[in-house]
Amino acid sequence: MRIPSWEDWLDSPAVDAASKEELRALTGAKEREDRFYRFLAFGTGGLRGKMGAGNNRMNLYTVRKATAGLASYLNGEGAHAVCIGYDTRNHSQAFAHAAAEVLAAAGIRVYLFRGVRPTPMLSWAVRFHQADAGIVLTASHNPKEYNGYKVYGPDGGQITDRAAACILKRMEEQELFQVPFLPLEQALQEGRVLWMGEETDAPYFEQVKGLVLRRELLAKKAGTLRILYSPLHGAGSLPVRRVLKELGFTQTAVVPEQEQPDGDFPTAPRPNPENREVFALAVERARDFRPDLIFATDPDCDRIGVLSQDENGDYVVLTGNQTGALLTDYLLHTRKELGMLPENAAVVKTIVTTPMANRICAAYGVTVFDVLTGFKYIGELAEGWQKTGEYRFLFGFEESYGYLSGDFVRDKDAVIASALIAEMALWYKEQGLTLYQALEKLFRQYGYFQEKLLSVERPGREGQEEIRQMLSALRAGYPELLKEKPPAAVEDYRQSVRTDCRTGERTPLGLPESDVLKFFFEDGGWLVLRPSGTEPKVKLYLSAVGTSREKAGQALAELERLAAGLLRQKGC
Repeated sequence: MRIPSWEDWLDSPAVDAASKEELRALTGAKEREDRFYRFLAFGTGGLRGKMGAGNNRMNLYTVRKATAGLASYLNGEGAHAVCIGYDTRNHSQAFAHAAAEVLAAAGIRVYLFRGVRPTPMLSWAVRFHQADAGIVLTASHNPKEYNGYKVYGPDGGQITDRAAACILKRMEEQELFQVPFLPLEQALQEGRVLWMGEETDAPYFEQVKGLVLRRELLAKKAGTLRILYSPLHGAGSLPVRRVLKELGFTQTAVVPEQEQPDGDFPTAPRPNPENREVFALAVERARDFRPDLIFATDPDCDRIGVLSQDENGDYVVLTGNQTGALLTDYLLHTRKELGMLPENAAVVKTIVTTPMANRICAAYGVTVFDVLTGFKYIGELAEGWQKTGEYRFLFGFEESYGYLSGDFVRDKDAVIASALIAEMALWYKEQGLTLYQALEKLFRQYGYFQEKLLSVERPGREGQEEIRQMLSALRAGYPELLKEKPPAAVEDYRQSVRTDCRTGERTPLGLPESDVLKFFFEDGGWLVLRPSGTEPKVKLYLSAVGTSREKAGQALAELERLAAGLLRQKGC
């Protein structure tokens, strides 16, 4: 496969004038190399990268090439239909329409959302229309310079590793500037592309509302809960407010400066609800509104961040792990109280998500499954159990603010999460507790858990190699590097094996291979090193536990010192 050069882009009559002008303006050799040394990587999550001209960027040409590869794969599988959605990012609509035009030219029917929608609504649409695949144009919570292209399978979950490998192979066969496409207006006239609207939306919202458990409580008291919400200029504004209103949460206000869709994210340059700074405007407005609950959703509305009042009335950010632990306990407690807790109930979380959930589930006799990072692995288990009946999927979550309940969506869903969090906050309000105070109560019962995420960025071609070498050095040298705090066990997901460091016993992990290392320590803490699947960085996840907030904080600080020491080592 020949990769087009800078000169090829300038010489091609298929490349638009604006892209050529952008390329001619490039002055740095490093920037030019980064744009052209490879095609934008296609993994199990699809494509994600900075927007701009070049092979290693998100643009109309790389989107068409990816879609041509997907169309070739789907035609080989005898597929007939694909659903497409997009969020509020710059060029998301244009990219979505370009994908629809390529699929239409390839003889595949397209169901296309007429306007922006949350990513989980695309997952729903695939299942609802019994399509063979789905595409959503989004870069989730990345800065405004980024966009992405996520592919979903017929179950509404992100595609499997096998499907991704097959699509990548077909993609590599496509010539970048020679992808056939049918203009959207013609495709619409010929019935090859069909708009999706309220006929797809309404059943989704009914399903979401069907997940609430305390219906009588909501009917009587939902209007007493004060909620302040920010969509962070993204796709969640209308869907989240619609669900809350129809459930009776009529005292819901929106942060006005962050209400309107805007791909430049002017009030939140990094529109990620994991970042406290995105809540600055909400906290300022809360001085007058005094909400019981503040939350924000990211641009494609699959993640949600929550603020709650502490004992002093100050608004405190709950981490993704903390919100997940609260929801786990609330859903299991409520189901048990109402006689709705199945004997084969299961909760699924990722290997970097708080072990507090394990203790909570054990108290209710519920099985916990740990999967690799990536919500598609949670969706895969839920899909399999729906077919076999072996377990009943109740809840899945990951530390990065993604949550899912129900069996009609196969990806994290902040619309669902907003409804469940509101119900939970209302119930605790009736007990005289805020969510922060409820969390403190859980800590006293199950132990004080604290987690932290550290990231080390290594951009460009050299950065990718540095990250690879970093993991190799740690994999080979951890016995010496961790003498200060020897691990009790190590899980190496590239070899898919767990090693007991005291006995040397090795047991298989039973999970797909992944370049991840997890170190377990005698005091109940752990440390995970994992290259990001979407950004040029390596992530370090830390988890500590103690009998008090102070002791847990001390244990976490010790893990941070250990992590810093690892990164200072030669080869790291």
